[in-house]
Amino acid sequence: MKTAGIDGCKAGWILITFDEEPNYKVLRTDDELQEAFQTFDRIFIDMPIGLEDEEYTRECDRLLRKELGAEYASSVFSPPIRPALHSPSYVEANMQSYEFTEKKLTVQAWNITPKIRTIDSFLRENKELTETVLESHPELLFMNLNGGMIYQKKQTKKGLRHRLSLVSDHEEIAADFFREIKEEFRRNEVGEDDIVDAMVLALAAKLSKENRIVTLPEDPPKDSEGLPMAIHYVKRTR
Repeated sequence: MKTAGIDGCKAGWILITFDEEPNYKVLRTDDELQEAFQTFDRIFIDMPIGLEDEEYTRECDRLLRKELGAEYASSVFSPPIRPALHSPSYVEANMQSYEFTEKKLTVQAWNITPKIRTIDSFLRENKELTETVLESHPELLFMNLNGGMIYQKKQTKKGLRHRLSLVSDHEEIAADFFREIKEEFRRNEVGEDDIVDAMVLALAAKLSKENRIVTLPEDPPKDSEGLPMAIHYVKRTR
C-alpha cells in the first residue's frame, strides 16, 4: 500500500510520503493533485471533505474542537456550506451562509474554498476515491503522538521544533526533509508549518497500515453528494 500526506500551501499542495522510498513534492496544479490521488492507495489530507447544506458546523468539526480543547479549538474552522461553495465572491458566499445558517463565513474558510472546491469536484466525479483520500487534522495527530497533549502552538519556534521532533521519533529522514524543503522553496510558497503538517499526515497514513483508523464521529454521516464528513486518525502506537 502506497501512502502519503497532503497539506495545502500557497504554491498549491505539499505531498510527503514516508514509504519505502520517502519523497516530497509540491503539487502546483489540479492535474498534479488528481494524479497523486490516483497514484497513492491512502492519503491523509488536511482539507474539509463533505459539506453541510444548511448547518454551519459539521459534527466532525464540533467533536474535533472538543477533542483538542479550548486553547486549540481555534485551529478548526467551519468550511462553507454547499450552497456557498461556488459563490464567485466572499460577499456572496457570506450572504448564502447567513441565509441558511444565520452565521457568516469566516475569512479563513473563504481563503481555502478554492481548494475545497477542487477536492469536492474530484471526489464527486470519482466516488471510489473517498476510500483513498481521507480528511484528517494535523493538530489531532500531533496530540496523539504526544500522548494526548499539545504543549506549544506551532506558530512558535518551540512548537514547530516540538512537532518536528514528534515525527522524527518515527521517521529519521523528517529532519532532512524539513531542511531540504525550506531550502528548495520560498517561504511564500511553502511555510514551515505546512511542512510539519504534511509530515504528520504522511506518518499517520503510513501508521494506518498496521493501526486501526478511528473517525470523529464514530459513525460518519455522508453529505448530500454522498461524501463522508469525518476526521480520520490512528490510535497512538506508544
